[in-house]
Amino acid sequence: MLRIDHVLGSRIDPSFSEDLHRLEHRGGVDVVSIPVADLSRRRLLATTRGGRELAIALPRHEKLFDGAVLFIDADKAIVVRAGTERWLRLEPRSIADAIELGYQAGNLHWRVRFEGEALFVALEGRTEDYIARLDELIASRRIGVSIIDQESGESGRREDEAPHVGGHHLHGHGHHHGHDHDH
Repeated sequence: MLRIDHVLGSRIDPSFSEDLHRLEHRGGVDVVSIPVADLSRRRLLATTRGGRELAIALPRHEKLFDGAVLFIDADKAIVVRAGTERWLRLEPRSIADAIELGYQAGNLHWRVRFEGEALFVALEGRTEDYIARLDELIASRRIGVSIIDQESGESGRREDEAPHVGGHHLHGHGHHHGHDHDH
């Protein structure tokens, strides 16, 4: 496992760009994809596309970013590629649906943002796990659902279409998966 204790610089820095260009032509640049939500973390374990395991432990004043050079020598370089952040776009059909959706999202402590009448939930795990928690609202079409890629802003499906998992629509099946918290 390679230990990374600081960011060397940016791939666009003149001091790295020529060496990286040379290494790219020889297939010597390995990429580690880091989800956008994890870029602010100082400590994490990651694996490059080439299979190299990294233990990243940065000082407080350094952060990861898209294009960060983590390692470079005469034969190899490792560069960060920021993964796009994915969001579940949920659009309630009525005020009552919005209240129930807000209750569920708050009760589950999901990271959210608002745009107009839609609630966006950051997908920080498996999409089907989020959908399962809202299965009754989705199956009854009380909320419209789509998955949004933060960079492109393009939706992976129509708003009112339930996501597929393993070739099957995710639908509700008549019982509640929620839980209550005492706050």
